[in-house]
Amino acid sequence: MTSEARENGLSSTPLTWLYVPGDRPARVEKALAAGADVVLVDLEDAVAPDGKEYARAAVAELLSAPVPVPVHVRVNHLDGPWGAHDVAALVGLPHLSGLRLPKSRGPEDVRRAAVACGGAPIPELYPILECPLGVERAFEVATAHPAVRGVALGESDLRAALGVRGDAGLDHARGRVVLAAGAAGLAPPAQSVYPDVRDEEGLAASCRHGRDLGFFGRAAIHPRQLAVIEHAWRPGGAEVAAADEVLSAAAEDGGAFALPDGRFVDAALVAIARRTKALAERLGVG
Repeated sequence: MTSEARENGLSSTPLTWLYVPGDRPARVEKALAAGADVVLVDLEDAVAPDGKEYARAAVAELLSAPVPVPVHVRVNHLDGPWGAHDVAALVGLPHLSGLRLPKSRGPEDVRRAAVACGGAPIPELYPILECPLGVERAFEVATAHPAVRGVALGESDLRAALGVRGDAGLDHARGRVVLAAGAAGLAPPAQSVYPDVRDEEGLAASCRHGRDLGFFGRAAIHPRQLAVIEHAWRPGGAEVAAADEVLSAAAEDGGAFALPDGRFVDAALVAIARRTKALAERLGVG
């Protein structure tokens, strides 16, 4: 993906993703009105085994009619008794925007999901990397099928699998997923969920760290987290002013050059400035 394409992509890449259990239709309706860029309806971890069939039917009914925001569905893994049925019930629905594929261990899991679509058009696929093998094969997963539009990191399962105690222990895996997405020409991935819905300061700090690592936006598990996430990616006034200065000088000087304050500017810094401006314009930052 070129720098220009990546900048253009940020104008449409979702910033906030809101998870909601698929077996709670009333909560799904509230989630659709909560202001998230995308609603992620979950048929997997959030739904008990005895509620799987009901949840699948409820989501299929939902997506048979227009919805106010894009809806992605996290299906069950195809190794279990529900995953193939989930895919078969959802593909071809007119208002399904994407399928989230949990516990993706490699490209074969992505291809199996595509095959499970049968003759129906294959929706956008978003593999979730939640085990060490999946993270190690992140680039293979990201390039497994043309329908893959993004990858995500599932930190809770990965943390348990590795016995990671401190948050910094996941930074290597985070970097691997960000790098794989970039190498595959995909949009930068969104951060994994922050599990404490009451800790808004912790969420904000975690988002800032994720932004530094190259993530774009974040999945939420409660509507109150959405504003915190958006604010964390909103460029500040000083950041926008610095981008303006770089772009103005680049328009005059062209190649590598130094600003009056001594900062050296090259093509990479100009690309960052363009990205900052694109995001500022999207979020209405003056």
